[in-house]
Amino acid sequence: MSAETPVEGRRVVVCAPFGRDAESVAALLTRAGYEAAVCADLAQVAAHVDDKLGAVLVTEEAMGSGIDLLRDALSRQPPWSDLPFVLLKAQSTGRSAPSSTLDGLAGLVNNTVILERPLGTASLVSAVASALHARRKQFEMRDRIAELAISESRLRLATEAANIGTWDYDPVGNVLRWDTRCKALFGLPPEAAITFEDSFVAGLHPDDRERTNAAVSSALDPEGHADYDIEYRTIGLDDGVERWVAAKGGAVFENGRATRFVGTIMDVSERKRAEAALAASEAALREESHALEILNRTGSQVAAELDLDTLVQAVVDAGRELTGAEAGAFFYNKVDESGEGYLLFSLSGPPASAFENYPMPRNTALFGPTFTGQGVVRSDDIRQDPRYGRNDTYHGMPAGHIPVVSYLAVPVASRSGEVIGGLFFGHHLPAQFGDRAERLAMGLASQAAISIENARLIQAAQRLNQTLEQKVAERTRDLEEEMASRARAEAALRQSQKMEAVGQLTGGIAHDFNNMLTGVIGGLDIVKRRIASGRTQDLDRFMDAAAASAHRAASLTARLLAFSRRQSLDARPLDVNALTASLDDLLRRTINENIALKIVPGPHAPHAIADANQLENAILNLAINARDAMPDGGQLTVEVQTVELDQAYAATEPDVAPGRYVVVAVSDTGVGMPADVIEKVFEPFFTTKPIGQGTGLGLSMVYGFARQSGGQVRIHSRPGEGTSVKIYLPACEGDVAGQSDGPRAVQEGHGQTVLVVEDDPSVRLLVREVLEELGYAPIEASDAVEAIPILRSAQAIDLLVSDVGLPGMNGRQLAEVAREHRPDLPILFVTGYAENAAIRAGFLGTNMAMITKPFAIEALAAKIGEMVN
Repeated sequence: MSAETPVEGRRVVVCAPFGRDAESVAALLTRAGYEAAVCADLAQVAAHVDDKLGAVLVTEEAMGSGIDLLRDALSRQPPWSDLPFVLLKAQSTGRSAPSSTLDGLAGLVNNTVILERPLGTASLVSAVASALHARRKQFEMRDRIAELAISESRLRLATEAANIGTWDYDPVGNVLRWDTRCKALFGLPPEAAITFEDSFVAGLHPDDRERTNAAVSSALDPEGHADYDIEYRTIGLDDGVERWVAAKGGAVFENGRATRFVGTIMDVSERKRAEAALAASEAALREESHALEILNRTGSQVAAELDLDTLVQAVVDAGRELTGAEAGAFFYNKVDESGEGYLLFSLSGPPASAFENYPMPRNTALFGPTFTGQGVVRSDDIRQDPRYGRNDTYHGMPAGHIPVVSYLAVPVASRSGEVIGGLFFGHHLPAQFGDRAERLAMGLASQAAISIENARLIQAAQRLNQTLEQKVAERTRDLEEEMASRARAEAALRQSQKMEAVGQLTGGIAHDFNNMLTGVIGGLDIVKRRIASGRTQDLDRFMDAAAASAHRAASLTARLLAFSRRQSLDARPLDVNALTASLDDLLRRTINENIALKIVPGPHAPHAIADANQLENAILNLAINARDAMPDGGQLTVEVQTVELDQAYAATEPDVAPGRYVVVAVSDTGVGMPADVIEKVFEPFFTTKPIGQGTGLGLSMVYGFARQSGGQVRIHSRPGEGTSVKIYLPACEGDVAGQSDGPRAVQEGHGQTVLVVEDDPSVRLLVREVLEELGYAPIEASDAVEAIPILRSAQAIDLLVSDVGLPGMNGRQLAEVAREHRPDLPILFVTGYAENAAIRAGFLGTNMAMITKPFAIEALAAKIGEMVN
């Protein structure tokens, strides 16, 4: 039978080698309420020295062999430890020489009380009590040192978790401090040395430097703006990368002077790039919309226009506007007796007088491809075109001609291939016409050709069929464009409706949380005010209201986690028949009186691998949905079945694995659902209930629970007949050992030591208070870095309580380290949300357990008592 671990600071080691002195002193100390251990010599005393030992009582006669072992044991004590010694020496006489053993002890320890024998019982007990009191002061100092370390790392942990950099500038001493993240945003390695001018100012983008410096100066000015909130660009000092950052901070002033300037910084480059892309997209959309407007306006105008002069002028004006040309013209292809000759039909931009003194174009190497319909001629600088200037008389543009450098010419040809003429556009600057301008000009040329042909058809009835074909083609293009535009509009509308639905739901959740927080905060505020004023009556009502609001918030959070499949599941073999039978009373109280309940157990149904609490919640959610679907009454059936899904079925259902499943079917005879509604029921936030009566997370939670458990959900419904929802859960193979999940009485501790590792100060405070209330001795650590040295030390630890989601090394990894040094150490995990801890069966090892936040104090106390005792 192993001895119980001694309580910290109450154990006294007694070493008196002669007679029964040691046993007598130990008995005396035991009667006084202390724990006493008898050692035969100093070697045994050295073996008892650890961080929990309260004091050592040794007689002068024991100061002999083993002193080196004792010295070595004391040297391994932590810096805060100064173990008290009580030395019982023989009575001095006038002829007694100084004791060399006392001198040896004096060189060994600093905290010594020397008592001469004989002495009374009260004196001995008092000396031991004083030594133990001094030892307790050392323990308190140790705890304060640990708390200081925790507070110093808290800010660092928070900023690292949020991926936020921090900076601290001393304007008096001109000293700038950046953390690693802040340095990275200025393109510097973690080890880089920094200064205000050479790092901060030098790293600012030149275009942003002036306004950023002005913002810093204003923040440091007592008369300026105290808040510093700015976005600017940096140019990496080492990597040369341009980044957008958002900085927020403020200055501390003393005697009208800024003595400290601190704040945070974060990378917003992705957001800025997205904003720039969106702006460019919007500009392109506006440009295309404008072009479409011009084309539609021109198309409508020319489609109804019968006058060729007005028609062609509208086309040329539209072409000059669409292409950005300075001059536009349409030349009619009129063949004279010599086989060539082109007539200026319409002009846009310069006045017609600009061409009065110049002859019409001829069939030259430059103009020929346009008027013969060979294709588009486009040039960034027509003067460099090899076809330019090859013909008499002018060898290019005549003197005084309007300057043309950028050149675009498009043939206007009918569907029959006849070249009616050409559209010409010019600009005095080079490279003004791109692919888009060419495409738009070609579209206008097509419109011009159609319109001119329409006019001709009115004048010449024999060409009616060809004109009609042109109109049909034009209308077809218009319809196709209209259909494409409508499809884009419908897609935008669907996206808008989806975002509106998400916004409404998140707003509703925020509203619910605010209501719950109002209940919690308001109730606690009232309790504080009443306690402050001495009015302690009727406080339970407000405390119960606050607790009820908090539980509602916890329930909503649990639903959100279930929907996201991130809840912590305690999956274990579960008798589904027994569970559904146990829900009989709860379900009857949940449904209406006009609804009949029938629970059908499955014959020889195996156990399922699932979390009992979450399965109960899922069945209850489905029962509530069934109740709401039967306002006039009906039949609610909860049935357990067993099915075997083979490989052939699994091949047709990619999200289902073959194997044996336990099925829980919840069926009703209610209003049912149409097929289009069934397709959406598992979508997050979808609900058929009126606003305010449903979050749209119920069936999503059921689906998330089933998928996270390795199963699936299927729904069958017909309007007017009812709905059946089936939850498929993996069956347990093999024998199932008996389990007892009944409530256990909370067991109080007896000074056992519990190491609590939790990065949240509030949760850590709560766990510590529970442990102290129950009689345990807690040791606190905020993360694995602080906990590992404790686990590696010789200090006795009876239980490790650790959060799963610790910064840096997580709780499960810490548990592995703990088991390397303490293989039998019980470990209790506490989690609010941890992705790797979602399935407990695969997460927990031997002698490990888990409790989920938020938890009731009684549940935590019971779990701790269960594991320690």
